[in-house]
Amino acid sequence: MTDAGVEWARRVAENELGEVLPRRWAHSQGVGERASELGRVLSGDAELLTAAAVLHDVGYAPRLARTGFHPLDGARFLRDEHGADERLVRLVANHSFALLEAEERGLRHVLEGEFPLVNSPLLVDALVYCDMTTTPDGERTTAEDRLAEVVSRYGPDSLVGRFIRRASPEIIAAVSRTESVLSAHPR
Repeated sequence: MTDAGVEWARRVAENELGEVLPRRWAHSQGVGERASELGRVLSGDAELLTAAAVLHDVGYAPRLARTGFHPLDGARFLRDEHGADERLVRLVANHSFALLEAEERGLRHVLEGEFPLVNSPLLVDALVYCDMTTTPDGERTTAEDRLAEVVSRYGPDSLVGRFIRRASPEIIAAVSRTESVLSAHPR
C-alpha cells in the first residue's frame, strides 16, 4: 500500500460516510489520525494501517448495509466494488475483535470463511488501538472511556453491549500491547 492508497481510502470513506453519517466520518478521520502516528513502529505496514483505519467503519453507510454487520458489509464492499487489497479488506472485516460480535450475530462462520484474520499481531493490535482510543467525534480518549461510551450508547443488554463487554479484556490488552511498543520507540 502507498500514500496513494491512503488517499484513495480517504476518498472512498468520505464518499460513503461524509454526508450521510458525518459523525461516523469524524470518528473514521480520528482513527486515521491515530494510525498515522503509528508509522514509526509499523515500517512497511504504516500506509496499510492508515487506510484500514479510515475505512474500518465504511460498512455503516446505509447503501452498503446488507447484513447489518458493518465489518462484513464494509469488507464485502471493498472487495466486490473496489477490488481492494486483500489484507486491507481482511483488516476492515476483523477490526476490533469483530469475530466476537459476529458470533453474537450468528455470522462468525461467514466472517471467518470469507475474511480470515490477518497474521500480523502488531498490525491487528494497532488497528484496535486506533479505533478504541478515538471518540465518536474523532477525539483522543482512553480505551476504558471508549468502552464505557459504547456500552452507554447501545445499552448493556444490547447485542453490541454484550459484545463490547465480552471483548473488553481483549481490547484493553491490544491497546496495552500497542502502547508498550510505542513507548519502546519514542519519537
